[in-house]
Amino acid sequence: QVQLVESGGGLVQPGGSLRLSCAASGSISSFYYMAWYRQASGPKREFVAGITSGGIPTYADSVKGRFTISRDNAKNSLLLQMISLKPEDTAVYYCNAERISGAYWGQGTQVTVSS
Repeated sequence: QVQLVESGGGLVQPGGSLRLSCAASGSISSFYYMAWYRQASGPKREFVAGITSGGIPTYADSVKGRFTISRDNAKNSLLLQMISLKPEDTAVYYCNAERISGAYWGQGTQVTVSS
């Protein structure tokens, strides 16, 4: 059973930056896809950014040019660098990892963008 633990969230002013990390309890090399999702008010979880095992990223239109996703197989971690943060980026951010045997989720880390 793989566990994913997010960190790096917090309170930041508009225009500020944060770097989220998702640490896996085991190797991430078997995950063909990893991604970040976020959930603001309401039940819907929104796709933010994803990356394939080959390092090809995709982004939601709302974060293109501001967020950068990367994965470090050596450190078994998924990263999300966020700059130019806006109040509408406020949400709980979740790490997601998918492999043939199933999908895994972390518990989330809160990001609050407010002055």
